[in-house]
Amino acid sequence: MVTNFILETFQNVKSPEDTITSLPAPMFSRNDVSIWSILKKCIGMELSKIAMPVILNEPLSFLQRLTEYMEHTYLIHQANTTTDSMERMKCVAAFAVSAVASQWERTGKPFNPLLGETYELIREDLGFRWMSEQVSHHPPVSAFHAEGLQEDFLFHGSIYPKLKFWGKSVEAEPKGIISLELPKYNEAYTWTNPTCCVHNIIVGQLWIEQYGNVEVINHKTGERCSLIFKPCGLFGKELHKVEGYILDKSKKKLCAIYGKWTECLYTVDADTFDAHKKSDKKNSEEKKSNMQVQYDEPEEMPLPDGDTVQVIPGSELIWRIAPRPDNSAEFYAFSTFAMQLNELEEGMKGVLPPTDCRLRPDIRHMEKGDIDSASAEKKRVEEKQRLSRKNRSKSTEEWKTRWFHQGTNPHNKAQDWLYSNSYWDRNYSLLPDIY
Repeated sequence: MVTNFILETFQNVKSPEDTITSLPAPMFSRNDVSIWSILKKCIGMELSKIAMPVILNEPLSFLQRLTEYMEHTYLIHQANTTTDSMERMKCVAAFAVSAVASQWERTGKPFNPLLGETYELIREDLGFRWMSEQVSHHPPVSAFHAEGLQEDFLFHGSIYPKLKFWGKSVEAEPKGIISLELPKYNEAYTWTNPTCCVHNIIVGQLWIEQYGNVEVINHKTGERCSLIFKPCGLFGKELHKVEGYILDKSKKKLCAIYGKWTECLYTVDADTFDAHKKSDKKNSEEKKSNMQVQYDEPEEMPLPDGDTVQVIPGSELIWRIAPRPDNSAEFYAFSTFAMQLNELEEGMKGVLPPTDCRLRPDIRHMEKGDIDSASAEKKRVEEKQRLSRKNRSKSTEEWKTRWFHQGTNPHNKAQDWLYSNSYWDRNYSLLPDIY
């Protein structure tokens, strides 16, 4: 059973020996920052070219933030253990949802990567190695490639986070393709992430929701998992909800998936799920008809009590979010996984390329609690990037990405950034001086 394996794996995954459960300094209060003074001229505009004060950031680069896709890698390993394609789709769909779970309560903005910036992570305990590169600055595009240490999977993609300000909220539409390959079954899956929205940017408590359709496609079998990340809606009843179906190539429902991207996912027979939804809708309509006052969509995030996913009888658990440290709220709402991403261990400096995020001074200063130095360094490295771009425009020199190249995604034929296969050779000569 998937449930038993997941619960055992969840309990038995070993963290690195020196598990990090805090950062060098807690986050700063943002109460004295007038975000409105910065954003009032930007309504409806894309924000990638707008300079933001460093106090609105969290001490990670967007490349490191992307690496949090891998926190629940055990779902990929589980997919590899089952010979049933529908069971594999359950695991892959759960992995697609888990990949955005780290955004829950993460209201800090990651640092924009500099052109040519890179990040790598090797986790032997989780069975993968990862590398990423900022391949374009305008528009900002981040490309990544991860592989199983037993050569049991490939996970890759490119993300263009299109940000827009809408008066009270900032919306991030993560354009780009995500691909997962399972060589054991000669299968490839692709999907795109939902839209993320941060509410109450100007006043009130910040809160996050994700919404939109996500379709995970198995390009070998034709099976797909069509998921809906539901917007908050009236009274917050739909907040964080995810639901959908796994369909065969003829679009017949094989099973249903439901839950919350902030908590857990379950799978259940499709007919049982439809009957439950029909009953739930009837009860909601009766309740609505008895109410005499209608309310607007809540500006404050609704606060649900206890376990907020109603489990339908006969359901099977396929994923549950890893618990965060008790002090997470003091440290940018980071998970344990996120707190480890900027660790610069002894001996790393001689191995890492000089473009790795861990060596970026503004992020390092912010992590240590020195906001003035972080702000000064952020301005310095951004100005250095602008000057480099200006100098290139005066010559025939063109920027060349080092570890990725543009090409066609082999599975859905869309334009993508493809890994060039040479990063782990550790030949880092001729890399640009970006910091």
